[in-house]
Amino acid sequence: MSEQKIDNKSMQRRRGGPMGPGFGMPAEKAKNFKGSFKRLVSYLKPHKINLIIVLVFAILSTTFSIVAPKITAKATNKLQDGYMARMMLSQIGSGQKEGLKNIDKMMSEAQLKAVDQIHKQMSDVQKKAVNQIEIQMADMQKKMVSQLQQMQAAAMKPGANAAAIRAQARQMGPAAIGATQELMKLPMIETIADPQKKADVIKKMLGLLAKIPNLEQNANDNSQQISSKNLNTVSNLLKLPDIDSISDLEKKNNTIAALIDILGTMPKTEQSSQQNQQIDPKMMTSLKDFIMLPMINTIESADKKAEIIKKMTEMSSAMPKNNQQDDKTAPQNGQQLDEKSVAAIQEFLKLPNLGVLKSGDQKADTVEKITDLGKKAPVIYYFMFKDSIDKGSKEDASKEMKFTDDQVKGAIRAIRETNGEYDFRYIGMIALILIGIYVISSLFSVIMGLVMSGVAQKTVRDLRREVDSKLNRLPLKYFDMHPHGDILSRVTNDIDTISTTLQQSLTQIITSVITIIGYIIMMFTISGVLTLIVLVTLPLYIVATAMIAKKSQKYFAAQQKELGQLSGHVEEMYTGHKIVKAFGHEKDSIEKFEEINVKLSSAGWKAQFVSGIMFPLMNFIGNIGYVGISIVGGIWITRSILGLGDILAFIQYSRQFTMPIVQTANIANIIQSTIACAERVFEILDEEEEIPDSKDAVVLDNPKGEVKFKNVDFCYKEDVPLIENMNLDVKQGHTIAIVGPTGAGKTTLVNLLMRFYELNAGEVSIDDTNIVNIKRNELRKMFGMVLQDTWLFNGTIKDNVAYGKENATMDEIVRAAKAAHADHFIRTLPEGYDTVLNEEGTNISQGQKQLLTIARAILADPAILILDEATSSVDTRTEVLIQKAMANLMKDRTSFVIAHRLSTIRDAELILVMNKGTIIEMGNHKELLAKGGFYADLYNSQFTGANLESEAV
Repeated sequence: MSEQKIDNKSMQRRRGGPMGPGFGMPAEKAKNFKGSFKRLVSYLKPHKINLIIVLVFAILSTTFSIVAPKITAKATNKLQDGYMARMMLSQIGSGQKEGLKNIDKMMSEAQLKAVDQIHKQMSDVQKKAVNQIEIQMADMQKKMVSQLQQMQAAAMKPGANAAAIRAQARQMGPAAIGATQELMKLPMIETIADPQKKADVIKKMLGLLAKIPNLEQNANDNSQQISSKNLNTVSNLLKLPDIDSISDLEKKNNTIAALIDILGTMPKTEQSSQQNQQIDPKMMTSLKDFIMLPMINTIESADKKAEIIKKMTEMSSAMPKNNQQDDKTAPQNGQQLDEKSVAAIQEFLKLPNLGVLKSGDQKADTVEKITDLGKKAPVIYYFMFKDSIDKGSKEDASKEMKFTDDQVKGAIRAIRETNGEYDFRYIGMIALILIGIYVISSLFSVIMGLVMSGVAQKTVRDLRREVDSKLNRLPLKYFDMHPHGDILSRVTNDIDTISTTLQQSLTQIITSVITIIGYIIMMFTISGVLTLIVLVTLPLYIVATAMIAKKSQKYFAAQQKELGQLSGHVEEMYTGHKIVKAFGHEKDSIEKFEEINVKLSSAGWKAQFVSGIMFPLMNFIGNIGYVGISIVGGIWITRSILGLGDILAFIQYSRQFTMPIVQTANIANIIQSTIACAERVFEILDEEEEIPDSKDAVVLDNPKGEVKFKNVDFCYKEDVPLIENMNLDVKQGHTIAIVGPTGAGKTTLVNLLMRFYELNAGEVSIDDTNIVNIKRNELRKMFGMVLQDTWLFNGTIKDNVAYGKENATMDEIVRAAKAAHADHFIRTLPEGYDTVLNEEGTNISQGQKQLLTIARAILADPAILILDEATSSVDTRTEVLIQKAMANLMKDRTSFVIAHRLSTIRDAELILVMNKGTIIEMGNHKELLAKGGFYADLYNSQFTGANLESEAV
């Protein structure tokens, strides 16, 4: 029963079912994995050098493939750097242009506002000063006229006092007297309404006062007097045109400057009587310097603009708050022009224009300085991005810079490296390197495959050779005890599995392990944190795989079981198709098929469904890691911690990381199955061989064919004896017929005779020579066999007949065929003796096949002939003819004939009747019938049955 199970399994493995070999089969487990593995490896030892070459090329090929994404990342990062550099240069470049324009515009506007405010203030000062002078001059005129009138009246009176006054007048001189007279004739200032006439009177009065000596003594109130020293100043002040009436900016500024100079020479008591209207001399100087500055929008030199802005700021700081009009000259949106901001503006103005720079370092330095200035003084960003800031009403101008600090650093580095351009030359070099890497990797893979193919095929060749040699040395006992399908499976399928594993799986396991290690190293070189995210998902893979594999293995085992039953049922039904139809069991066959098919479908669905969950679950777990990597990687890209190419390379590594792991797991399964196959092959190699020929083994040159059995004991199983104490003496030329029921030991006797089995006890001799002392090949050449089961190989009829004799001629072949009565049917075939028989010989009948085997035995012309139901497959007429031919063939030859039809052995010199491995009767046909024993019963039962049938007919 166990042997039958083994055969079924081997046949299932050979057929593989309708889905192909090994479909859905769980990995077989070796009994001694470690020992069998070491033994299989020992077959690879002669190819150590080639295996080292394979290992080296596998490492090189895989390494090149592993580093390719990292190199690709460099090209991507270079593209990203070029993009970032261009973006930064574009933003900073346009911002610099806009900033310069806005600085010109806004500072010019601030300057104009400040100048206009100064104009207004100085106009008020001028008006107040002139008004004060008018008041003072009117008061002076009034007092002086009154004094002169009094003096004049006193001079007209007699007396010493009058004489003194006249004497004083004569001392003044005619000019002074004339000036005094004219002074008295002037209209009173306070009575004049017209400002222009009033101004003319004051001017004339000042001219007359200048001619009058000792002017200081002519007034009683010194605080209100205008001294002769100040007459010119006051006169100049009055000569100045009205500031408001001047339209030309330059003339207005010059007038104001002159006014400031005049006011600076006047004493405070003459400037104003009110303290809040007094103007500090330092402030006056600042005002004068401020309005004399050239307008910013008229200057082209950046250095001069920066210098003027600095002066404006310094002068503005010296002015009172009301002169600055609450800092309206400063930029809006909270950006104040403090000392730091002014310094930043000065530096900004002095920076070279990005648009004209050629060197990447110069561009990078300029961008770096601009961004540094923007951090120190946000007013720079305000000037650069004023339009978008005003539109968005943003309070923080630094937010308009679209780059983070890390991105700015990365962009500046990229500008230095790329000069703000896409480095297609570098990218082209990367592309060429990648092409070279892939070509070299492919070349190494091809070399690895070629060398490994050679190693695998040579190893398997040696293994096949060893197995074939071993099979030739195994006793027939081994082949009888082991199903042919199982032996064939070991020699073909199992060795092919070893070959495939050596050729493919061995290199795959090497490359997979290297790939896993390489991927981990590459991922760590990119980012340790991201690598940990990937590694965290590994336990999830392991748990998911273990759970699904455990669940699915049960269903796969059930599927394989049902598949084997289905295959067996189909094979049985179609092999016995005629029998099924003859007995009308088609419906039962179909119902049985449907029952098995439904079970197979259910088991297969469960197996495929459960195993099919593996890949979606793997993708889900992989996507969890992918999402984590994408989130962290995206954040790091924005912060310029990693480049876009690095993240893409890492994602590629992480997505492919599971593939070599799955491959390794699959290969581990394959190796497990391969070692099991190797173990099955090694079982053949470890089988006990047939006892070798002794060193002094002889060769019988002219064997006579005398055979003797002396006290022979034999058993197939130790506890079940089959032949006990058999003795037999066969003379040359005798025909020995062996009859008996099935299992009596008839064929066993022949196997012992040809030494297919070794005796447990006793001796078999030919020509008084123990067959143990005869070389096996020479021993078996003495025999010619015609068995009940015919055996023909794929080839022509001529070759099949000639198999009985080496170098047989065509005439000998034809003569043998005629003797076997096969020549007639052979010549009726289309190709005659050249007709090719297929592997199973189904293109001729069973009887014709038997005739060919008989012809082969006749051609061999052996000393001893063995016929095992040789005529069972031919018709009665042909049997008679063959028996006549065999009678001639067996003449002077020892013949052993095993027969169930006793009519074929009536002419035998000796008939052995066997039962349960023992010869129970011996004699010729007549003698045995006369005994009325076991033979007589067998003979009579056959012919009585035949007579009854004929009578019934």
